[in-house]
Amino acid sequence: MDAVDHAIIEELRRDGRLTNQDLAARVGLTPAPCLRRVRRLEADGVIVGYTALVDPAALGAGFEVIIHADLLASGWDSVEAFEQRVAAMAEVVELHRMFGSPDYLLRVRVADVEAYERWLTTQLLNDPAVARVDSRLTMKVIKAQR
Repeated sequence: MDAVDHAIIEELRRDGRLTNQDLAARVGLTPAPCLRRVRRLEADGVIVGYTALVDPAALGAGFEVIIHADLLASGWDSVEAFEQRVAAMAEVVELHRMFGSPDYLLRVRVADVEAYERWLTTQLLNDPAVARVDSRLTMKVIKAQR
């Protein structure tokens, strides 16, 4: 990848709906070579998809919580089952298996603190694999990679 590829990626991160002609103009190429580069970046797995950015509050999920979770069981079957259950929960927008402690970092979005308390007690704390949960309430998002 060269500087032009990096410029293409940065422009598409800012606005994934750019036309090829606009993208080409922004990175200093003509449309045909620009399109070839974008297609190569897609084929190489550098660009893995395009998506719309949505305001979570507009969808009733403006309350964000970062959760540190530790598991009771350490067997691979228990770990896989836990990950599948949690990843399937609509409220969980990110799930990371960590090195060291905690075992997992989750980012959860719900409507408000009452919805979070309800989700936490009926879903996550009810999971047989969970040993401990530590919740961190987000005051303000300062920077988020988009």
